[in-house]
Amino acid sequence: MVIKERPRSVGRRGEDLGVCEENWLRFLSCELKMAISPKSDAAFFIQKSVLSESPRTKKCPLTEEEIFYKNCRAAYLTVFKSSLDNIISKDQLYLALQHAGRNPSKKIINKYWTPQTAKLNFDDFCIILRKEKPTSKAELLESFKQLDVNDDGSILHTDLYKLLTKRGEKMTQEEVNAIINLADVNADGRFDYMKFCKLYMTTNEQCLKTTLEKLETDSKLRCQRFGSHIEVSPERDPLPITKSPRIIRKTDQEIFSSKGDTRSSLLTTTRKFKTSVSFTITMSANSNQNSKLTEPNSIKEWQFVQSKGCFFLEEDGEIISHQYRMQVVQRSMVYLTIKPLNLCQVEGKPSPWLSVDTALYILKENESPANLQLMCFTELHSREVFGWTGELGPGIYWLIPSTTGCILRKEIKTIAEEAQLVYRDETGELFLTKEFRSTLSDIFEVIDLDGNGLLSLEEYNFFELRTSGEKCDEDAWAVCRENFDTKKNELTRQGFMDLNLMEANDRDGDPRDLWVTLHSMGYNKALELTEACPFVIDIYADKCKPRIKAVYMEACSGQLEKAICKSVLSKGDAKIMDGYENIIVHTYKHDTWITSVIENKSDNKVIIHVNNELSKNCINNRGLNIFAVEVAPKSTMVCQHVMPLNERQEWIYYCVYSLIS
Repeated sequence: MVIKERPRSVGRRGEDLGVCEENWLRFLSCELKMAISPKSDAAFFIQKSVLSESPRTKKCPLTEEEIFYKNCRAAYLTVFKSSLDNIISKDQLYLALQHAGRNPSKKIINKYWTPQTAKLNFDDFCIILRKEKPTSKAELLESFKQLDVNDDGSILHTDLYKLLTKRGEKMTQEEVNAIINLADVNADGRFDYMKFCKLYMTTNEQCLKTTLEKLETDSKLRCQRFGSHIEVSPERDPLPITKSPRIIRKTDQEIFSSKGDTRSSLLTTTRKFKTSVSFTITMSANSNQNSKLTEPNSIKEWQFVQSKGCFFLEEDGEIISHQYRMQVVQRSMVYLTIKPLNLCQVEGKPSPWLSVDTALYILKENESPANLQLMCFTELHSREVFGWTGELGPGIYWLIPSTTGCILRKEIKTIAEEAQLVYRDETGELFLTKEFRSTLSDIFEVIDLDGNGLLSLEEYNFFELRTSGEKCDEDAWAVCRENFDTKKNELTRQGFMDLNLMEANDRDGDPRDLWVTLHSMGYNKALELTEACPFVIDIYADKCKPRIKAVYMEACSGQLEKAICKSVLSKGDAKIMDGYENIIVHTYKHDTWITSVIENKSDNKVIIHVNNELSKNCINNRGLNIFAVEVAPKSTMVCQHVMPLNERQEWIYYCVYSLIS
């Protein structure tokens, strides 16, 4: 703890300093208790640790805010299995604060754990750490100097024993003996506090590094989310970030998508609520199986076009997907659907992406691509197929796929044995394994966007930009045609297989570059598609054949966020924060999911605390029951999506939205 009231004049031991001396003694007692506590990593005289540099690749320097949250998280996860666990006792709070390098007195503990306190969560823990700063070396030295009669950097054992057992945060005889018996800082009946302070600060830093190193090497802890802050996890494996270029590539590079974490950390706020509103929605079991989507009677006579695409889950939990430009030349009735792509499955292999929710937002381009008007979205559904039927006038439309992120999310799964990708026969020739060829065939199906069984240069470049960040130009594509099987200037399935075999041969059978490709496409070490969801879009029109083309692969934000907000504001239920008419919570209920949007009409940003703890059989896209969001002035934002954890059971959405002062 930091002593906030310093004495105006500094006296020596023996002078009557009254309350100020009690403060110094209380402070020292806590520091010394922390140094010998067997529960704490700060018990440095009992167990010293020698740290080595982390074997992981160093990243870009973290900001001060990121460092603070990383340290908070490391300390919390030293005591608890998850950052979602709650502190449920004074002892747990004391221990967690010790691991964070604090030395709380009883007064400090009682300040945050009152008789009315039942539990504290990680957000509360971070708030406490912001208020209770760690001890500085100067503060520690200054407090010891108050007891140093001869001003020689040491204190007699007899004096130390008397002061620590009679005054301040009183220590027991055993605790004082533990201090006096520390060999490194005691000699000739004296306690060398100069050495103690130096060693104390050095070892605290070492203990923090040890804790952070543990967090860094534990993939399960590293991927946990906490509060409203989401840390970008490092690479899953010590593999190269990008593959070495294939021979068909040129040196020109093009950035495929612009990514950035715009999430604001909100744990700096004290949790005092000005006002709250709540929503309660009870959904019946199997509500998402209601058959509402029906095909038009004459659809067999309509003109048809199809395109495929994929949702990809990034390391930081962000989802990116293809986005499309559609042209309608004549006013037509249109029937449009989106659903997960049903790939041919290897027997016994799971297909988690088939249960991922999908949606498609249709926006019309007015004068420029930047000026888009929301027309509709695929609100009706029949099982996993979501669709829309209606009339569209002539013009350019943008189709933006969406998934809530409730099902497509990071999961830590232990893989017993890594799949084999290549092997050599008795002559030493290299081949792709049957399992890997099956996976490559599925990848071919996903990246063959028009479904014609061939890969055009544009289709191939979506794959290349996803897996390596580079594009293949016309000259390099000509080289590809010369070396691999093509048809009508497009790469065949066999040519795609041979291309990957060539890559394996270029690395003398080393599969690391192949694994980079597989991870980029959403596969794990067992060749299971767990971090991607391929989908297919079908479009029918009665008057003309629409033209559809994939033009981008971007994060599901920006125009999509605006489209979701607009649809919820127009269709959802709205509740105004009592006493704050400019802050409105909108909730849209669908058979399959529930979406909430917060609208802030005021001139100031607001922070909303969201509590889902009383919801039953629910899962949300944030992965947390309690979190906070910051809403900019004059803006709307998607707060959360919620779905049933088990669709065969009733699910109850109960959420409290509170304005934080």
